[in-house]
Amino acid sequence: MTKLTDSVMKPYRYFGGEYNVPNMSKPCDVRFCMCVADGYEVGMSNLGVRILYFLFNSLEGVVCERCYAPFDDYANYLQRQGKPLCSLETQTPLKDFDFVGFSIQYEMCYSNVFYMLEMAGIPVCAEDRGEDMPFVVAGGPCTVNPEPMYKYFDFFFVGEGETPWKQIIEDYKRQKTQYGVKKSEFLRYVDEHYSCIYVPALHPAAYDGDRVTSLPQRRVWRNIESDMNTVFTPQTQLVPSMEIVHDRAVAELFRGCANGCRFCQAGFIYRPVRERTPDNAFELCKNLLESTGYDELSLNSLSTSDYSGLYQLLDKLYPYAAEHHVQLNLPSMRLDSFRGNMAQGNRKSSLTFAPEAGTQRLRNVINKNITEDNILETLTQAFREGYSSVKLYFMLGLPTETWEDVEGIYHLACKVRALYKQTRTSAKPLRLYVSTSTFIPKPFTPFQWCAFTSRQDVEAKQRYLMDSCKKSGIDFSYNDYESSLIEAVLARGGRSIADALYIAYQDGARFDAWGERFDFDHYRKAFERCGTNIEQIVGAKRTGELLPWNFVDIGVTEQYFAAEYAKAMTAATTPSCTNRCNGCGLAKYGYCKNSHGNTSVTTDDLSTEPTATGVE
Repeated sequence: MTKLTDSVMKPYRYFGGEYNVPNMSKPCDVRFCMCVADGYEVGMSNLGVRILYFLFNSLEGVVCERCYAPFDDYANYLQRQGKPLCSLETQTPLKDFDFVGFSIQYEMCYSNVFYMLEMAGIPVCAEDRGEDMPFVVAGGPCTVNPEPMYKYFDFFFVGEGETPWKQIIEDYKRQKTQYGVKKSEFLRYVDEHYSCIYVPALHPAAYDGDRVTSLPQRRVWRNIESDMNTVFTPQTQLVPSMEIVHDRAVAELFRGCANGCRFCQAGFIYRPVRERTPDNAFELCKNLLESTGYDELSLNSLSTSDYSGLYQLLDKLYPYAAEHHVQLNLPSMRLDSFRGNMAQGNRKSSLTFAPEAGTQRLRNVINKNITEDNILETLTQAFREGYSSVKLYFMLGLPTETWEDVEGIYHLACKVRALYKQTRTSAKPLRLYVSTSTFIPKPFTPFQWCAFTSRQDVEAKQRYLMDSCKKSGIDFSYNDYESSLIEAVLARGGRSIADALYIAYQDGARFDAWGERFDFDHYRKAFERCGTNIEQIVGAKRTGELLPWNFVDIGVTEQYFAAEYAKAMTAATTPSCTNRCNGCGLAKYGYCKNSHGNTSVTTDDLSTEPTATGVE
């Protein structure tokens, strides 16, 4: 028999046995397999999966294991051995679990869901799975528009999971052990008792081609955990047996973002801001480091430098890190909130900032709320601290973008290069990287009604920037238009594209988030076969038009998105939520702590209220 180690590169991906794995041999009534539809290196770095993994394993009578998408060599090995896809911890086939849960972090991993289910011997379509098969469920940011994958999951969980998932598991355990439970009965139970759960089989929708004409008659509410200081938080993490994408201890300082960038889905679907106290955050950091042995710590949030207690935390962390030889990382920093002394004790490696647009007019359109002076002042501090490598991220195809905005990207990069010559303290030459992505108008943003840009438009702008940057010795990179187009279709599509996604997988699509693996032809042929009108899906919409995701409520109102869209068209800005309540709608439910009784809050008149925990 062929040995795994002789057949597979990086076999540590499939062995399990990492340091800090919970007790897998305890008596249990419920077995849950937590899946990430991407490789081990990516999946092991996912903080949300890590939280639920340790939460489930902390419950009496519950064991949670993991599974990641296997690469071709291991898939071929399993096929030769006649073995199904199994969990890492105990090598239990996925089909023998009670729940198989997928964390859907980005649309381009949809094809890997099919891949993993087929390798596990689990029918891909929910209606084909009998009582002997597990519940196949999904969570993560992509569930705010569950419709493209509606027929493949038994139910979707929308929002943050710590409180409701614990209760869901307890409900299932009680019903299973007391009198047994049929799958259809439990699906009706969670659909009726949990406002954050969506069971697509119970809620039909209608389409005219690719245009939705009737939405599911079910309001699904995003669950929001209200207190970061008391919510379940693992004080440890798994230490992998091989290098992963974020191979360090990771502490979450806060959730949400107050800045309101109009292109950013995460900034809206993770609202409002909820912070840990500096003392709570310090204890978490210390426990993570001491329980893992890591010598590197990352302070993570959507915008780490916006954390109100950052300096109080750093006052404690810097001496602790120096004493224990720990490297601190502060990712996700906004240009207007970075301070040079944040670099204290850090290696002077690369700084990454995202101006997003090349001119002030366009930064106002997207509500970036930073100026060119902010950018240059911040980089002046960084260069004086000894930084010699800067990465600047921008988007092409933003609403109202002109050639002047595109040229502004290059001109800003040239100003940064000149600034380094004036202010540098390092003898190293400046390494300046400019990278552009193609803007995708995502659901639950003020730009959800905008069109995705054309190939001709974006490729002309990419050529201009490539030629200009090359002449000036600036490194320039960009992402592929075709993969961005497919991501836009998957993000904005509804039930009408579900069949095409599976057909694309059958034609060979998998690991689509990996540039070298993506093949546009798989999707082109599938859409042609199914008669999918891509232009209809990614084209401009009218405000008030039915959109596939309109039955999901994230707490931010449709009226607020429409008002922000109108302001964008006049390049008017909206201040950060930390300065005032802008009336997005969350204050109505008591989530927003910045309203202070502000009577300017405007929300829609909804007939049903969510509960704070997502459990009715």
